[in-house]
Amino acid sequence: MAMREAAAGLTAHGRDEEAALLFERAHYRHDPRWLLPVPPRLCLACALELLPEPGVSLVRKKHVLSCFRDILVRHTSLVIQLVTQDQRVCIHFINVLFGLLCNVEDGSIADLCIEVLIQLTTQLKLEQTIHCLMDECHKELCNMPSMRGSLATLTLLGKLVDAIPALADKLVMEHGDLMEHLLRGLVYPNEGVQASVCYLYGKLYSSPMTAEMLSGHFRENLCPVFLSTLDGAQTKELQINCLGLLRQLLKYNLFVSMIMNKSTLVGSTDSVEGPPGETSLPLVLKKLLLSRDEILQVASANCVTAVLVHSPEKYAPAFIYADIPEFLFEHLSSSSEVLIWYSYSCLILLAQEPLFFSKCHTVYGIESVVRSLQGSLRMNNTELHKQGILLFAEILTRQPEEIKLFTSSAMCRDACRALQEAVSSPVLEVAAEAVKATSAFLRKDHQSVPPVQYRELRALLEAMLNRCADFSQTPLSRRSLGHASSRDLEKDILRRGRFLLSTLEGFRNACRLAVEFQSEPSAQENPFTAPSAEKEDTLEAFSEFLLSACDSFCIPLVMRHLEQATHPALMEVFFSILHSLFVIVPHMKEKFSKKLAASSFIRLTLELKARFCSGLSHSALNQVCSSFLYYLCVSLLSAPEKTEAPSQEELCAVSELLQHGLPHISSRSPESLAFLSDCQYVEGATRQKQYCILLLFYLACIHEDRFVSEAELFVAVQCFLLSLQNQGEHPPLMVLRASVYLLAVCQDKDDALDEAVVSAIRKFLEDIRDLHVIYTHHPLLLRFFLLYPELMSRFGHRVLELWFSWEESNYEELDDVPSAGQPTVPASLAALFHILRSSPSILLILLDLIYSSPVDIARKVLIVLKTFLKRNEDVLVGGLIRGHFLLILQHLLVEHGASPSQASGNLPLLLSLLSLVQLRSESAQELDSMAMKLLHQVSKLCGKCSPTDVDILQPSFNFLYWSLHQTTLGSRKRAAAVLLSNTALIELLEKMLALTWAEEGSPRTMLLCSAWLLTASFSAQQHDGSLQVHQTLSVELDQVLKALSFPKKKAALLLAAILRFLRTALQQSFSSSLVALVSSGAQPPPAPEDTVLAPLGTSQVLSLVIGLQNLLVQKDPLLSHACVGCLEALLDYLNARSPDIALHVASQPWNRFLLFTLLDAGKNSFFRPELLRLMTLFVRFQSSTVLSLEEMCLVLQEAALADLSSLSTTTLQALHGFFLQVQSMGLLADDSMAQTLQVSLEGLSPRASSAQLPLQDMLYPFLHVGALARSQSPRLWDGVVSCFRTQGCTVYSPIL
Repeated sequence: MAMREAAAGLTAHGRDEEAALLFERAHYRHDPRWLLPVPPRLCLACALELLPEPGVSLVRKKHVLSCFRDILVRHTSLVIQLVTQDQRVCIHFINVLFGLLCNVEDGSIADLCIEVLIQLTTQLKLEQTIHCLMDECHKELCNMPSMRGSLATLTLLGKLVDAIPALADKLVMEHGDLMEHLLRGLVYPNEGVQASVCYLYGKLYSSPMTAEMLSGHFRENLCPVFLSTLDGAQTKELQINCLGLLRQLLKYNLFVSMIMNKSTLVGSTDSVEGPPGETSLPLVLKKLLLSRDEILQVASANCVTAVLVHSPEKYAPAFIYADIPEFLFEHLSSSSEVLIWYSYSCLILLAQEPLFFSKCHTVYGIESVVRSLQGSLRMNNTELHKQGILLFAEILTRQPEEIKLFTSSAMCRDACRALQEAVSSPVLEVAAEAVKATSAFLRKDHQSVPPVQYRELRALLEAMLNRCADFSQTPLSRRSLGHASSRDLEKDILRRGRFLLSTLEGFRNACRLAVEFQSEPSAQENPFTAPSAEKEDTLEAFSEFLLSACDSFCIPLVMRHLEQATHPALMEVFFSILHSLFVIVPHMKEKFSKKLAASSFIRLTLELKARFCSGLSHSALNQVCSSFLYYLCVSLLSAPEKTEAPSQEELCAVSELLQHGLPHISSRSPESLAFLSDCQYVEGATRQKQYCILLLFYLACIHEDRFVSEAELFVAVQCFLLSLQNQGEHPPLMVLRASVYLLAVCQDKDDALDEAVVSAIRKFLEDIRDLHVIYTHHPLLLRFFLLYPELMSRFGHRVLELWFSWEESNYEELDDVPSAGQPTVPASLAALFHILRSSPSILLILLDLIYSSPVDIARKVLIVLKTFLKRNEDVLVGGLIRGHFLLILQHLLVEHGASPSQASGNLPLLLSLLSLVQLRSESAQELDSMAMKLLHQVSKLCGKCSPTDVDILQPSFNFLYWSLHQTTLGSRKRAAAVLLSNTALIELLEKMLALTWAEEGSPRTMLLCSAWLLTASFSAQQHDGSLQVHQTLSVELDQVLKALSFPKKKAALLLAAILRFLRTALQQSFSSSLVALVSSGAQPPPAPEDTVLAPLGTSQVLSLVIGLQNLLVQKDPLLSHACVGCLEALLDYLNARSPDIALHVASQPWNRFLLFTLLDAGKNSFFRPELLRLMTLFVRFQSSTVLSLEEMCLVLQEAALADLSSLSTTTLQALHGFFLQVQSMGLLADDSMAQTLQVSLEGLSPRASSAQLPLQDMLYPFLHVGALARSQSPRLWDGVVSCFRTQGCTVYSPIL
């Protein structure tokens, strides 16, 4: 009833569908519970009766099965709940479906049956149901006379085992005889059946337990049949299922061994066919690789890989003989990433076998590998990148050296660029593998194809180093606090260390490559480079790049990593790089070694050895560290800084010492100091180790790497030297140099060496041939030798000589500095000055150096002494130096009395220093006995010289002039008497004065100036003191007047000196007892009017006046002062002899023009001493036509308004003289102005009268007066021009 009500409610479409799903003939008998409540409304009872019914069409049965499958998939729980209500129904349903499967021939219905059976069985999970189905399958196969109809059953079994893997074991254990039926199916000539059998076998062998149980079956029956089936498979289904079974079998080493044993090939290159009746797996897989089906190619490569994984060395030859590598290389050009990946994997395993390389497969396939790598790097597949780089690295690493991998430079360049791209990958794993491949790529046999691609190699190394630098700069992982964060941090540091290690290994191989190419002439440069092109592709440029890259990248990267962790393996590679760079760039090793030493690498190496290399641990690290230290030390010692390079013999000795001793040093610094301080008896090997430690401390210290306590090192070196002395040993020169240097630089101000140590040092030093072999230029070493009297007395002279020979400071700049300047002296010079202040007696050694050293050194010493005396006026050393100089001069005159100019080239320097010491006396002093002796000896020296000895005479004349003028009146008279008694000196002066007319533009012009000035001074002193004359001095007066009247090209300074002489002669009215004025030739008798002017004539006077006017017009400052002074003396001389002539000369209209010519456009331009004195002269002789009264008042009015304090002393004196002259003549009309000016001048006159020349302004000898005097010191200028005044003529300048 219920069914009829339900049927009544259905639509027409629903009734049609129900008619198809319900078995109407029997449906009314079925319980409604079997009708599924979800669409499509299927009655399970109807289905059970409809499916086995012969009269129902296959289409209807297929529809029912399809609907049941859909309901089972979508409403699994509902169907399972309904079916499991009665287990008998379940079993019956299984039997019905299995019966339909066995009887139906339609493949689609069979597939539906299998699918429903599998789903129903797996969802029911009933053991009885499963056993029932397996029993039915067993019966079906056993009762089947032919395998023709077994396809469906075999397929069902295969998928059932696939769905329920545990059934494999039960199937073999409980239905073992099925294996015979499977074998029958495998040989049955139907590839569909064979494919089903292979599928079932594959599922059975996927279970390890089942595979073990079926091992005997495989060995005895299945193996040959299976290989034959695989070889003969034509359909893709069979091929894939066979490969699936093979893949399962290849998981087990046992089956791999069985299959490969059955696949034996003749081990020769001439035969690739196996014995008759045998099927070779390599050949079968080769055939599949040759197919155009990508799936088969991938599966074949996968199977090859699966075999090789078990034992590449055992199974690879078979595949190599079958030429499998050749086809795998071809597949690298495929567009399939999967196929490329499996080809990579297979080739990586094949590369484990040397036969792979000896058969030249790599030479054949390397181009494919490079191109594939370039293409794969453009894909977004990290695993593919890694696998390709792994293959490339494996080939590069294992390729035999005798077989060149790259046959052209273009291929090598492509490989280099591919690696460069891989190294720059942002994926760390890819970059890490690429760095390893780069390391393998940098082998000589890989790069020896000419021309070597140095530019590409450089780009590759730069990319590798940049990638490492980028990775090292990424922030470390600090995600959270606690142990987890600490572990993450350690992992990050470890990962960075591994990447850095790989990078350094690559760089080390590049360095090794450069070393190996040094012996290859063809690898030096690219022969195809144009001669005019910049040669970057050269080994030299590449080597310099390696040094630069190590300096810019490797060293900073390693130092940064050392702050986090220290790995012995990494440091071993790092130091091997540093070691090799000494060989790669020998022309740069000096600079490189100094930079390393200054960067504390000696300390770093010793700390590493102490930490890791004690005992026998890390022997490789110890060896490479020792080798690095050896090369570093030898390089530093062979090209030392500020010390003499050792001889080849000394260098060989110390090299051998370091080579044997450095590997045994593995102690920390305190232990090394204690070892060095050991005062017990020291044997040979131990002593050599002490030598090495001392040299390391010395080299580190000299490059400012002081990693031990200086106080402790100071004590240790003393103990070491005492130990040597006690055992009667003498250290090598290098060791002695190091010991002395360390003692000098480590000595504290308050510490002093024991007398025993000083004595030992002196004894050691006395045994060497010369001190320069142990000398190191350093201020503290100089202080060390000069601090101890025992050392200074024996070695002070030589040490100071070495000091000045090594000094590189530009002392000429100190000597050329203006007098008023006080430039900062170099630090080394300041240190020497400090020593000199503390011990002035060292000045005597310096004085000896000036006399005995080479000229360049003596010149330095002189400048240093001059600078010291300028800056340390409080140090009283005049008597000390004069006394020592007197001894030197006496010794010189005794040994070289006849020709003192040949005694020493440094004598002029000594004389210059003597003048300088004299100049330090600011006030006039009495000449003591030593000063008189010096004066006598210097004058005696001058008398023995010829006019050509300019270098000696110039400073000597300076000294004589100084001694004559910078002293008291009494001493001055005594000094003049001494000088006048030296007839040889007077004769020399006469000769030199005569040379004035013979030489034009002579280099002795300055000396001639000094001779004229000295003669004038002698004449003045003799005349004033009425001193005895032992030798007269003849001067040609007409030549003097001619030189002044017609000066031609004579130097201004020489003219000024001659004017000074003439002024003195005029002041004495030509009545000097010393100077005899003669004529150069026969002169006509003088005119009557000239008698009064004798020895001058009227024409000579007028010519002289015109000459003086012409000289004044030149506006040379010094010459103008001299001219005015001479004009004053001339007018005084004329006024005394003939006032009319004097007035005539003073009143010439030309004088007014001369005044206006001397004036310039500047304000107060008449405030110049020479102008004021000239105007004073014209006022004195009442030359109103030259200077009017209004003009005189104008000058005085301007003077009253001017700031007189800003004027020089000489100007003030000239202005005061002008004012007094005008006042005395009664020409002042404005009394108030006159009174104001007088008060101002009288207020400033004490300053002028008391002014004295400072010491530094007296340092310029005669040849420097003039422009130097005026530009560098106004006060010095005042002193210079004072020589050319009439007033106060008894006060002379200390210079002129």
